[in-house]
Amino acid sequence: MTSLDLGSLVLGGNVFGWTADRDESFAVLDAFVAGGGVSIDTADAYSQWVPGNSGGDSELIIGEWLASRGNRDAVEIHTKVFAKTDRPGLSPANLQAAVDDSLSRLQTDHLDVYYAHRDDDAVDQADYVAGFDALVRSGKVREVGASNFSAGRLASALDIAAAEGLTPFTVAQDKWSLVERDIESQLVPTLRDRGIVQLPYSSLGSGFLTGKYRPGTSVESARAQAAGRYLERPGATTLLDTLDEIADARGTSVTAVSLAWLRVQPTVGAPIASARTVQQVQPLLDSMTLTLADDELARLDKASAALG
Repeated sequence: MTSLDLGSLVLGGNVFGWTADRDESFAVLDAFVAGGGVSIDTADAYSQWVPGNSGGDSELIIGEWLASRGNRDAVEIHTKVFAKTDRPGLSPANLQAAVDDSLSRLQTDHLDVYYAHRDDDAVDQADYVAGFDALVRSGKVREVGASNFSAGRLASALDIAAAEGLTPFTVAQDKWSLVERDIESQLVPTLRDRGIVQLPYSSLGSGFLTGKYRPGTSVESARAQAAGRYLERPGATTLLDTLDEIADARGTSVTAVSLAWLRVQPTVGAPIASARTVQQVQPLLDSMTLTLADDELARLDKASAALG
């Protein structure tokens, strides 16, 4: 089990250095913490897909913000290893080098969570489990997590840790939302059985579950194409209508309702969601205190299950 605080929502840092520049990122981070946010998620690979970026861009911005605000002890910092072009994979040597790089960029001496961004079948699983354990024993990492692992590989990593007396994964991070529910069949039961806390990413379906993507509308966004694909699925407008009705009845946003549904799903500790502007932060904060009634959850479950 995790000993982390987490809060009711984790702020995603994937937009920092991508669709949010340094100043806007600082403003988003300030607003999130001022509104009661505790945890910030990033990765060493963010945002190497942007022309001119080489990865580590999000970590650098968060590190500058932490240093300028002097608030490291007030927040939890989560980052990941595996996907950065010049620090690939989960070999013990790469874990050691990559964590030092991340700590330097983040201007801190420890990480609250260090994730395997992906599984690595090119490295013996016992080797990377031991590699993560070494980082915890060194004091550089508090807890370790698994992102995008299959149920079987997560279970085998936990078995190795238990057999060898090594630090186990305590949290997982996977794609989960009202429009992405594949993990519920196999991975979630494993998380439940093993006491692993899930922190879902893409919890707003690339922005689709904010409600701004509608039939016949055009949205200027780096994620417009991904979000637009959800509109093509049968039942998408019915889900949006259901979200609208619940949001209107509650006097809140579709964003807040979508995240509030996810927050109470089995094994979920807190959803991860990002904001590229200060204006987008408030709906995230609203979700942190929104508790949906059983009938509202049931309506959302039904509409979500009917998606083609």
